[in-house]
Amino acid sequence: MSQSDLLERLLDFLRCSPTPWHAVANMAARLEAAGFRRLDEGEAWRLAPGERVYVTRNDSSIIALQLPRDALSVLRMIGAHTDSPGLRLKPNAAQTAAGWLQLGVEVYGGALLAPWFDRDLGLAGRVQLRHPDGRLEGVLLHVDRPVAIIPSLAIHLDREANNGRAMNAQTEMAPVFLQGGERPDLERLLLTWLTEQHGLTGVEILDFELAFHDMQPPSRVGVDGELVAGARLDNLLSCFIGLEALLESDGSQGALLVANDHEEVGSASACGAQGPFLGDVLRRVNAQLGEAGDEGFIRLIQASRMISCDNAHALHPNFPDKHDAAHGPAINGGPVIKVNANQRYATNSATAAMFRDLCREAGEPVQTFAARADMACGSTIGPITATELGVPTLDVGVAQWAMHSIRETAGGRDVASLTRVLTAFCNRSRLA
Repeated sequence: MSQSDLLERLLDFLRCSPTPWHAVANMAARLEAAGFRRLDEGEAWRLAPGERVYVTRNDSSIIALQLPRDALSVLRMIGAHTDSPGLRLKPNAAQTAAGWLQLGVEVYGGALLAPWFDRDLGLAGRVQLRHPDGRLEGVLLHVDRPVAIIPSLAIHLDREANNGRAMNAQTEMAPVFLQGGERPDLERLLLTWLTEQHGLTGVEILDFELAFHDMQPPSRVGVDGELVAGARLDNLLSCFIGLEALLESDGSQGALLVANDHEEVGSASACGAQGPFLGDVLRRVNAQLGEAGDEGFIRLIQASRMISCDNAHALHPNFPDKHDAAHGPAINGGPVIKVNANQRYATNSATAAMFRDLCREAGEPVQTFAARADMACGSTIGPITATELGVPTLDVGVAQWAMHSIRETAGGRDVASLTRVLTAFCNRSRLA
Protein backbone atom coordinates (compact mmCIF):
# COMPACT_ATOMS: atom_id res chain seq x y z
CA MET A 1 0.00 0.00 0.00
CA SER A 2 1.63 3.25 -1.17
CA GLN A 3 1.25 6.08 1.34
CA SER A 4 1.09 8.60 -1.50
CA ASP A 5 -1.74 6.73 -3.24
CA LEU A 6 -3.55 6.32 0.08
CA LEU A 7 -3.40 10.06 0.78
CA GLU A 8 -4.60 10.91 -2.73
CA ARG A 9 -7.63 8.68 -2.18
CA LEU A 10 -8.21 10.41 1.16
CA LEU A 11 -8.06 13.89 -0.36
CA ASP A 12 -10.47 12.85 -3.10
CA PHE A 13 -12.87 11.37 -0.53
CA LEU A 14 -12.79 14.57 1.52
CA ARG A 15 -13.37 16.75 -1.56
CA CYS A 16 -16.39 14.71 -2.62
CA SER A 17 -17.96 14.34 0.84
CA PRO A 18 -19.21 17.75 2.04
CA THR A 19 -22.06 16.17 4.06
CA PRO A 20 -22.79 12.83 5.76
CA TRP A 21 -25.11 11.89 2.89
CA HIS A 22 -22.35 12.42 0.34
CA ALA A 23 -19.85 10.55 2.51
CA VAL A 24 -22.13 7.52 2.73
CA ALA A 25 -22.85 7.61 -1.01
CA ASN A 26 -19.11 7.66 -1.74
CA MET A 27 -18.41 4.85 0.71
CA ALA A 28 -21.22 2.79 -0.81
CA ALA A 29 -19.80 3.32 -4.31
CA ARG A 30 -16.40 2.01 -3.21
CA LEU A 31 -17.98 -0.96 -1.47
CA GLU A 32 -19.99 -1.89 -4.55
CA ALA A 33 -16.90 -1.55 -6.74
CA ALA A 34 -15.24 -4.07 -4.40
CA GLY A 35 -18.11 -6.56 -4.73
CA PHE A 36 -20.26 -5.67 -1.72
CA ARG A 37 -24.01 -6.20 -2.17
CA ARG A 38 -26.49 -3.64 -0.87
CA LEU A 39 -29.16 -4.86 1.54
CA ASP A 40 -32.52 -3.16 2.04
CA GLU A 41 -33.71 -3.00 5.65
CA GLY A 42 -37.32 -3.18 4.45
CA GLU A 43 -36.84 -6.52 2.69
CA ALA A 44 -36.05 -10.06 3.78
CA TRP A 45 -32.32 -10.85 3.82
CA ARG A 46 -30.71 -13.98 2.46
CA LEU A 47 -27.09 -14.16 3.49
CA ALA A 48 -24.33 -16.64 2.67
CA PRO A 49 -21.02 -17.33 4.47
CA GLY A 50 -18.14 -15.35 3.00
CA GLU A 51 -20.44 -12.80 1.40
CA ARG A 52 -19.74 -9.05 1.47
CA VAL A 53 -22.77 -6.84 2.12
CA TYR A 54 -23.67 -3.35 3.31
CA VAL A 55 -26.74 -1.47 4.48
CA THR A 56 -27.52 2.22 4.99
CA ARG A 57 -30.01 4.06 7.18
CA ASN A 58 -31.18 7.64 6.56
CA ASP A 59 -28.58 7.63 3.75
CA SER A 60 -26.21 9.12 6.34
CA SER A 61 -25.15 6.01 8.31
CA ILE A 62 -23.67 2.83 6.86
CA ILE A 63 -22.69 -0.67 8.00
CA ALA A 64 -20.48 -2.88 5.84
CA LEU A 65 -19.92 -6.55 6.64
CA GLN A 66 -17.35 -9.10 5.55
CA LEU A 67 -19.21 -12.26 6.60
CA PRO A 68 -17.06 -15.15 7.84
CA ARG A 69 -16.54 -18.17 5.63
CA ASP A 70 -17.69 -20.45 8.44
CA ALA A 71 -20.36 -20.04 11.11
CA LEU A 72 -20.65 -16.57 12.63
CA SER A 73 -19.15 -16.66 16.13
CA VAL A 74 -17.05 -13.48 16.36
CA LEU A 75 -16.80 -10.12 14.60
CA ARG A 76 -14.01 -7.57 14.39
CA MET A 77 -15.87 -4.24 14.47
CA ILE A 78 -14.58 -0.80 13.50
CA GLY A 79 -16.69 2.24 14.38
CA ALA A 80 -16.61 5.86 13.18
CA HIS A 81 -19.04 8.70 12.49
CA THR A 82 -19.98 10.54 9.31
CA ASP A 83 -21.03 13.94 10.67
CA SER A 84 -18.92 17.00 11.47
CA PRO A 85 -19.65 20.32 13.18
CA GLY A 86 -20.66 23.15 10.87
CA LEU A 87 -23.39 25.52 9.71
CA ARG A 88 -26.71 24.17 8.44
CA LEU A 89 -29.52 26.10 6.82
CA LYS A 90 -32.70 26.70 8.78
CA PRO A 91 -35.94 25.53 7.08
CA ASN A 92 -37.02 29.10 6.25
CA ALA A 93 -33.47 30.22 5.59
CA ALA A 94 -33.96 33.16 3.22
CA GLN A 95 -33.75 36.59 4.86
CA THR A 96 -32.88 40.04 3.56
CA ALA A 97 -30.81 42.90 5.02
CA ALA A 98 -29.01 45.92 3.54
CA GLY A 99 -29.90 44.87 0.01
CA TRP A 100 -28.60 41.31 0.37
CA LEU A 101 -30.28 37.94 0.40
CA GLN A 102 -28.79 36.05 3.32
CA LEU A 103 -29.34 32.51 4.57
CA GLY A 104 -30.10 31.90 8.23
CA VAL A 105 -28.05 29.12 9.76
CA GLU A 106 -28.07 26.88 12.79
CA VAL A 107 -24.81 25.68 14.34
CA TYR A 108 -24.56 21.90 14.13
CA GLY A 109 -22.46 20.39 16.91
CA GLY A 110 -19.64 22.11 18.76
CA ALA A 111 -18.25 24.11 15.85
CA LEU A 112 -15.29 26.44 16.28
CA LEU A 113 -16.97 29.54 14.81
CA ALA A 114 -14.17 32.07 14.19
CA PRO A 115 -12.57 30.20 11.23
CA TRP A 116 -15.88 30.35 9.29
CA PHE A 117 -15.54 34.07 8.61
CA ASP A 118 -14.19 35.26 5.23
CA ARG A 119 -14.23 31.79 3.66
CA ASP A 120 -15.52 30.91 0.19
CA LEU A 121 -18.53 28.72 0.96
CA GLY A 122 -20.26 26.09 -1.15
CA LEU A 123 -23.61 24.48 -0.39
CA ALA A 124 -24.47 20.79 -0.16
CA GLY A 125 -26.92 18.29 1.33
CA ARG A 126 -30.08 16.51 0.30
CA VAL A 127 -33.36 17.81 -1.08
CA GLN A 128 -36.76 16.11 -0.92
CA LEU A 129 -38.78 16.45 -4.12
CA ARG A 130 -42.20 15.69 -5.60
CA HIS A 131 -42.15 14.77 -9.28
CA PRO A 132 -44.94 15.77 -11.67
CA ASP A 133 -46.34 12.21 -11.43
CA GLY A 134 -46.62 12.52 -7.63
CA ARG A 135 -43.57 10.39 -6.86
CA LEU A 136 -41.43 11.51 -3.91
CA GLU A 137 -37.64 11.33 -4.06
CA GLY A 138 -34.63 12.53 -2.09
CA VAL A 139 -31.60 13.62 -4.12
CA LEU A 140 -28.14 14.88 -3.23
CA LEU A 141 -27.12 18.43 -4.07
CA HIS A 142 -23.53 19.67 -4.18
CA VAL A 143 -22.96 23.26 -5.26
CA ASP A 144 -19.21 22.94 -5.63
CA ARG A 145 -18.37 26.62 -6.16
CA PRO A 146 -18.28 29.69 -3.91
CA VAL A 147 -21.86 30.95 -3.53
CA ALA A 148 -21.71 32.58 -0.10
CA ILE A 149 -19.41 34.21 2.43
CA ILE A 150 -19.61 35.41 6.04
CA PRO A 151 -17.72 38.72 5.99
CA SER A 152 -15.96 39.88 9.12
CA LEU A 153 -16.69 43.30 10.55
CA ALA A 154 -13.70 45.60 9.94
CA ILE A 155 -11.54 46.19 12.98
CA HIS A 156 -12.13 49.94 12.56
CA LEU A 157 -15.77 49.28 13.49
CA ASP A 158 -14.97 46.87 16.31
CA ARG A 159 -11.77 47.74 18.13
CA GLU A 160 -12.37 44.88 20.61
CA ALA A 161 -12.41 42.20 17.90
CA ASN A 162 -9.06 40.75 18.99
CA ASN A 163 -9.91 40.76 22.68
CA GLY A 164 -11.98 37.58 22.75
CA ARG A 165 -15.45 38.96 22.08
CA ALA A 166 -18.11 36.25 21.88
CA MET A 167 -19.75 35.60 18.50
CA ASN A 168 -23.52 35.49 18.15
CA ALA A 169 -24.51 32.77 15.70
CA GLN A 170 -28.03 34.20 15.28
CA THR A 171 -27.10 37.78 14.43
CA GLU A 172 -23.53 37.65 13.08
CA MET A 173 -23.15 34.47 11.03
CA ALA A 174 -25.80 34.52 8.30
CA PRO A 175 -23.80 34.21 5.04
CA VAL A 176 -24.43 36.75 2.28
CA PHE A 177 -25.76 34.91 -0.74
CA LEU A 178 -27.18 37.17 -3.47
CA GLN A 179 -27.12 40.96 -3.88
CA GLY A 180 -30.58 42.37 -4.42
CA GLY A 181 -32.09 38.91 -3.99
CA GLU A 182 -35.49 38.13 -2.54
CA ARG A 183 -36.73 35.12 -0.58
CA PRO A 184 -38.14 33.22 -3.61
CA ASP A 185 -34.69 33.35 -5.24
CA LEU A 186 -33.39 30.59 -2.95
CA GLU A 187 -35.94 28.06 -4.25
CA ARG A 188 -35.35 29.24 -7.82
CA LEU A 189 -31.61 28.68 -7.47
CA LEU A 190 -32.06 25.28 -5.84
CA LEU A 191 -34.29 24.19 -8.73
CA THR A 192 -31.72 25.48 -11.23
CA TRP A 193 -28.93 23.53 -9.55
CA LEU A 194 -31.08 20.38 -9.39
CA THR A 195 -31.67 20.67 -13.12
CA GLU A 196 -27.95 21.13 -13.77
CA GLN A 197 -26.89 18.21 -11.56
CA HIS A 198 -29.72 15.73 -12.07
CA GLY A 199 -31.58 16.87 -15.17
CA LEU A 200 -34.73 17.35 -13.09
CA THR A 201 -37.52 19.59 -14.40
CA GLY A 202 -41.04 20.26 -13.20
CA VAL A 203 -40.24 19.08 -9.65
CA GLU A 204 -41.44 20.69 -6.43
CA ILE A 205 -39.12 21.12 -3.45
CA LEU A 206 -40.83 19.80 -0.33
CA ASP A 207 -37.96 20.06 2.16
CA PHE A 208 -34.19 20.07 2.44
CA GLU A 209 -31.20 19.46 4.75
CA LEU A 210 -28.43 21.71 3.48
CA ALA A 211 -25.10 22.82 4.92
CA PHE A 212 -22.34 25.21 3.97
CA HIS A 213 -18.84 23.89 3.36
CA ASP A 214 -15.41 25.42 2.80
CA MET A 215 -14.36 25.62 -0.84
CA GLN A 216 -10.63 25.45 -0.05
CA PRO A 217 -9.71 21.90 -1.10
CA PRO A 218 -7.92 19.49 1.24
CA SER A 219 -4.19 19.31 0.69
CA ARG A 220 -0.87 18.02 1.88
CA VAL A 221 0.97 20.70 3.86
CA GLY A 222 4.54 21.10 5.10
CA VAL A 223 7.95 21.20 3.44
CA ASP A 224 7.89 17.42 3.12
CA GLY A 225 4.09 17.15 2.78
CA GLU A 226 3.95 15.54 6.21
CA LEU A 227 0.57 17.04 7.12
CA VAL A 228 -2.94 16.65 5.76
CA ALA A 229 -5.19 19.70 6.09
CA GLY A 230 -8.85 19.88 5.22
CA ALA A 231 -12.42 20.08 6.39
CA ARG A 232 -14.22 17.30 8.26
CA LEU A 233 -11.14 15.26 9.22
CA ASP A 234 -13.18 14.69 12.38
CA ASN A 235 -14.41 12.19 11.51
CA LEU A 236 -14.29 11.41 7.81
CA LEU A 237 -10.64 10.52 8.32
CA SER A 238 -11.70 7.56 10.49
CA CYS A 239 -14.45 6.60 8.03
CA PHE A 240 -11.85 6.51 5.26
CA ILE A 241 -9.28 4.56 7.28
CA GLY A 242 -11.89 2.04 8.47
CA LEU A 243 -13.12 1.52 4.91
CA GLU A 244 -9.57 1.09 3.60
CA ALA A 245 -8.83 -1.49 6.29
CA LEU A 246 -11.98 -3.46 5.53
CA LEU A 247 -11.27 -3.44 1.78
CA GLU A 248 -7.60 -4.36 2.36
CA SER A 249 -8.47 -7.29 4.65
CA ASP A 250 -8.05 -10.79 3.32
CA GLY A 251 -11.67 -11.83 4.01
CA SER A 252 -10.69 -14.76 6.19
CA GLN A 253 -12.48 -13.41 9.27
CA GLY A 254 -15.82 -11.79 10.04
CA ALA A 255 -15.33 -8.00 10.01
CA LEU A 256 -17.62 -5.00 10.19
CA LEU A 257 -17.42 -1.24 9.67
CA VAL A 258 -20.13 1.00 11.12
CA ALA A 259 -20.17 4.75 10.44
CA ASN A 260 -22.98 6.49 12.34
CA ASP A 261 -24.45 9.93 11.83
CA HIS A 262 -25.25 12.41 14.64
CA GLU A 263 -22.24 11.75 16.90
CA GLU A 264 -21.53 15.46 17.13
CA VAL A 265 -24.99 16.11 18.59
CA GLY A 266 -25.20 13.19 21.03
CA SER A 267 -25.91 10.11 18.83
CA ALA A 268 -29.57 9.91 19.92
CA SER A 269 -31.30 9.14 16.63
CA ALA A 270 -32.54 6.18 14.61
CA CYS A 271 -29.25 6.09 12.72
CA GLY A 272 -26.97 7.30 15.53
CA ALA A 273 -24.84 5.12 17.78
CA GLN A 274 -27.40 5.39 20.59
CA GLY A 275 -30.10 4.16 18.23
CA PRO A 276 -30.87 0.58 17.19
CA PHE A 277 -29.16 0.52 13.77
CA LEU A 278 -26.13 -1.64 14.60
CA GLY A 279 -28.08 -3.92 16.93
CA ASP A 280 -30.80 -4.43 14.31
CA VAL A 281 -28.28 -5.43 11.66
CA LEU A 282 -26.33 -7.75 13.95
CA ARG A 283 -29.45 -9.55 15.14
CA ARG A 284 -30.59 -10.18 11.57
CA VAL A 285 -27.17 -11.43 10.51
CA ASN A 286 -26.80 -13.63 13.58
CA ALA A 287 -30.26 -15.15 13.03
CA GLN A 288 -29.10 -16.52 9.67
CA LEU A 289 -25.42 -17.30 10.16
CA GLY A 290 -24.85 -17.55 13.91
CA GLU A 291 -26.15 -19.38 16.95
CA ALA A 292 -29.90 -18.74 17.16
CA GLY A 293 -31.69 -17.02 20.03
CA ASP A 294 -30.82 -14.42 22.63
CA GLU A 295 -28.09 -16.56 24.14
CA GLY A 296 -26.43 -17.02 20.77
CA PHE A 297 -26.51 -13.27 20.12
CA ILE A 298 -25.01 -12.46 23.52
CA ARG A 299 -22.26 -15.03 22.93
CA LEU A 300 -21.48 -13.36 19.58
CA ILE A 301 -21.27 -9.90 21.15
CA GLN A 302 -19.06 -11.01 24.03
CA ALA A 303 -16.68 -12.85 21.71
CA SER A 304 -16.38 -9.79 19.43
CA ARG A 305 -14.42 -6.55 19.83
CA MET A 306 -15.12 -2.97 18.74
CA ILE A 307 -12.43 -0.42 17.90
CA SER A 308 -14.07 3.00 17.92
CA CYS A 309 -12.04 5.38 15.74
CA ASP A 310 -12.29 9.12 16.31
CA ASN A 311 -9.46 11.62 16.16
CA ALA A 312 -7.40 12.60 19.20
CA HIS A 313 -6.02 15.98 20.29
CA ALA A 314 -2.39 16.29 19.18
CA LEU A 315 0.10 18.21 21.28
CA HIS A 316 -0.03 21.79 19.98
CA PRO A 317 3.39 23.50 19.79
CA ASN A 318 1.84 26.87 20.76
CA PHE A 319 -0.22 25.48 23.65
CA PRO A 320 1.75 22.65 25.30
CA ASP A 321 0.15 23.42 28.66
CA LYS A 322 -3.23 22.20 27.38
CA HIS A 323 -2.01 18.58 27.65
CA ASP A 324 -0.96 16.38 30.53
CA ALA A 325 2.82 16.23 30.25
CA ALA A 326 2.85 12.42 29.90
CA HIS A 327 -0.10 12.15 27.50
CA GLY A 328 0.49 14.57 24.62
CA PRO A 329 0.22 12.60 21.34
CA ALA A 330 2.52 13.73 18.53
CA ILE A 331 1.45 14.26 14.93
CA ASN A 332 2.86 11.34 12.88
CA GLY A 333 3.65 9.50 16.12
CA GLY A 334 1.30 6.60 15.43
CA PRO A 335 -2.25 5.67 16.49
CA VAL A 336 -3.50 7.06 19.79
CA ILE A 337 -5.30 5.04 22.48
CA LYS A 338 -7.79 7.36 24.22
CA VAL A 339 -8.32 6.77 27.95
CA ASN A 340 -10.69 8.37 30.44
CA ALA A 341 -11.45 7.04 33.93
CA ASN A 342 -14.95 8.51 33.78
CA GLN A 343 -15.89 6.46 30.71
CA ARG A 344 -15.94 9.30 28.20
CA TYR A 345 -13.86 6.80 26.24
CA ALA A 346 -14.62 3.08 26.34
CA THR A 347 -11.01 1.86 26.63
CA ASN A 348 -10.06 -0.50 29.44
CA SER A 349 -6.78 -2.27 30.10
CA ALA A 350 -7.86 -5.46 28.31
CA THR A 351 -9.00 -3.76 25.09
CA ALA A 352 -5.96 -1.44 25.17
CA ALA A 353 -3.68 -4.46 25.51
CA MET A 354 -5.26 -6.02 22.43
CA PHE A 355 -4.64 -2.84 20.43
CA ARG A 356 -1.04 -2.53 21.63
CA ASP A 357 -0.47 -6.11 20.51
CA LEU A 358 -1.98 -5.29 17.11
CA CYS A 359 0.39 -2.33 16.76
CA ARG A 360 3.34 -4.57 17.63
CA GLU A 361 2.16 -7.10 15.04
CA ALA A 362 1.82 -4.39 12.38
CA GLY A 363 5.15 -2.79 13.29
CA GLU A 364 3.56 0.54 14.17
CA PRO A 365 4.16 2.84 17.17
CA VAL A 366 1.31 3.56 19.58
CA GLN A 367 0.54 6.57 21.80
CA THR A 368 -1.86 7.32 24.65
CA PHE A 369 -4.06 10.34 25.31
CA ALA A 370 -5.60 11.24 28.65
CA ALA A 371 -6.92 14.72 29.35
CA ARG A 372 -5.54 16.96 32.05
CA ALA A 373 -7.25 16.26 35.38
CA ASP A 374 -8.53 19.84 35.45
CA MET A 375 -10.06 19.72 31.95
CA ALA A 376 -13.01 17.84 30.51
CA CYS A 377 -12.58 15.71 27.39
CA GLY A 378 -14.91 14.92 24.53
CA SER A 379 -16.53 11.57 23.85
CA THR A 380 -17.16 9.26 20.91
CA ILE A 381 -19.47 6.52 19.69
CA GLY A 382 -17.31 4.08 21.69
CA PRO A 383 -18.97 4.35 25.12
CA ILE A 384 -22.40 4.64 23.51
CA THR A 385 -21.96 1.53 21.36
CA ALA A 386 -20.51 -0.39 24.31
CA THR A 387 -23.51 0.63 26.41
CA GLU A 388 -26.07 -0.29 23.76
CA LEU A 389 -24.53 -3.63 22.73
CA GLY A 390 -22.27 -4.68 25.61
CA VAL A 391 -19.39 -5.33 23.20
CA PRO A 392 -15.85 -4.92 24.64
CA THR A 393 -14.63 -1.65 23.12
CA LEU A 394 -11.72 0.74 23.02
CA ASP A 395 -11.30 4.24 21.59
CA VAL A 396 -8.41 5.10 19.30
CA GLY A 397 -7.68 7.75 16.70
CA VAL A 398 -5.24 9.75 14.66
CA ALA A 399 -3.75 12.80 16.39
CA GLN A 400 -4.94 16.10 14.95
CA TRP A 401 -4.90 19.87 15.51
CA ALA A 402 -7.83 22.32 15.33
CA MET A 403 -10.59 19.80 16.04
CA HIS A 404 -14.04 21.19 15.06
CA SER A 405 -12.53 23.99 12.98
CA ILE A 406 -13.61 24.54 9.38
CA ARG A 407 -10.10 23.28 8.49
CA GLU A 408 -8.30 20.66 10.56
CA THR A 409 -4.80 19.21 10.40
CA ALA A 410 -3.46 15.67 10.88
CA GLY A 411 -0.33 13.70 10.03
CA GLY A 412 0.00 11.96 6.68
CA ARG A 413 2.05 9.06 8.03
CA ASP A 414 -0.57 8.39 10.71
CA VAL A 415 -3.19 7.63 8.05
CA ALA A 416 -1.20 4.70 6.69
CA SER A 417 -0.16 3.62 10.19
CA LEU A 418 -3.70 3.27 11.57
CA THR A 419 -4.87 1.67 8.32
CA ARG A 420 -2.26 -1.07 8.71
CA VAL A 421 -3.21 -1.70 12.34
CA LEU A 422 -6.93 -1.93 11.56
CA THR A 423 -6.24 -4.23 8.62
CA ALA A 424 -4.33 -6.52 10.97
CA PHE A 425 -7.33 -6.38 13.32
CA CYS A 426 -9.69 -7.46 10.52
CA ASN A 427 -7.39 -10.35 9.57
CA ARG A 428 -6.59 -11.57 13.08
CA SER A 429 -7.87 -15.02 14.02
CA ARG A 430 -7.73 -14.39 17.79
CA LEU A 431 -9.04 -11.28 19.56
CA ALA A 432 -8.26 -11.94 23.23
